[in-house]
Order: sequence, then structure tokens, then C-alpha cells
Amino acid sequence: MPKVDVLNQSGSKVGDVELAEGIFGIEPNQHVLHEAVVMQQASMRQGTHAVKNRSDRRGGGRKPWRQKGTGRARQGTIRAPQWVGGGVVFGPTPRSYAYKLPKKVRRLAIKSALSTRAKDGDIVVLDNLSLEAPKTKEMITVLSSLSVDRKALVVTADYNEQVALSIGNIPGITFATVNDVNVLEVLKHDKLVITKEAVEKVEEVLA
Repeated sequence: MPKVDVLNQSGSKVGDVELAEGIFGIEPNQHVLHEAVVMQQASMRQGTHAVKNRSDRRGGGRKPWRQKGTGRARQGTIRAPQWVGGGVVFGPTPRSYAYKLPKKVRRLAIKSALSTRAKDGDIVVLDNLSLEAPKTKEMITVLSSLSVDRKALVVTADYNEQVALSIGNIPGITFATVNDVNVLEVLKHDKLVITKEAVEKVEEVLA
């Protein structure tokens, strides 16, 4: 089982914890990770693109000329696609790009992401993370004590308003609860700072 040190907010070691082999110690499945990231990015697309077809263009209600006898091709409206100023054919319309992967694939993906962080030694386990009041300066001090100077995902078992507000203004640092942790966020950040309680909850959920 992967074993990591448990630190306090000052960066001092106060113990160690064995991470579950089946969650933090598997061989990462790169294909599944790719599928999960593409799914999340697709679900985030707004899909608000749109073009105007012939029914959305203004005008064109009258037939330009009579059907027969002019020597020209028959036309029904000046807003048909072949006319300048006419509607667009087969253009993009508002749609949702969201789709879902099978549950087992999603679980394997998050396990692979967590195992990737553990394998690279980029998991920092805290015994506890709490602040008396929302203070960005105090949170920066805590992160500096943990040698976190890059992009990091801070995870707690439950929502902590003081921590969430303190992290909000720090570039590159993101706050999440165990229920909000996803593959894209884990891979997007260089470090995973997680409380011991959150580790236990992750192992309980993904066991």
C-alpha cells in the first residue's frame, strides 16, 4: 500500500497514513483518463452556436417572379440558400454536447487519476485544515509551509466556508469537497492537498 506522511498546517510531520491500494495504487489507465477528460470538457461546452436558416431571415415572403414564362429558373423566395442574404444550410444550431460514460469507467478514471498523483508523489495529506476566519494571507502561509508553490487542488471531507473563501483569491489554487473531486481537476493541478478525513471518505466511496 502507498504510505504518505501526515502533516499539520505548519508542515510538520505528525504521523503517516496507508492509502488504499485499489484506489491510490493501481496502474493508471491512460485511455480511460483520456475518455473521462474529453467527456468533462464536452459537457462544459456551452453549445450556443447558431446560424440563421431561411425561416430566420427577414423578407422573402413574396415570390420574386412568376413560375413560368420568364426564361429564368423558378424561385420561391429571395431568402433561399442560393441567394445572397439567404439562409444558411446545415449550419450549427444550439445543442448540448454532454454525454456520460459507464459508471465503472468513471470510477476507474478517478482511481487512475488519484493513483497518478500518488505515484508521482504529488499528494499532501493534512491531519486537519481549518481557519478561524477567511484570510487569504493565512492560507498562503499554510500552503507555503506545505511547499505548495504551484497549481494545487485542496480537498476537504465537507464544505468549509473559511477555507473556500480564503482560497478563492489565490491564483492556481482550487478548493473542492470529496463529492466535487473529478478527473479533470485532479489532473489539471500539480498537487493534491487532501485532509486525512477526506482520504477516508474517498476510500469509503470508491471501495
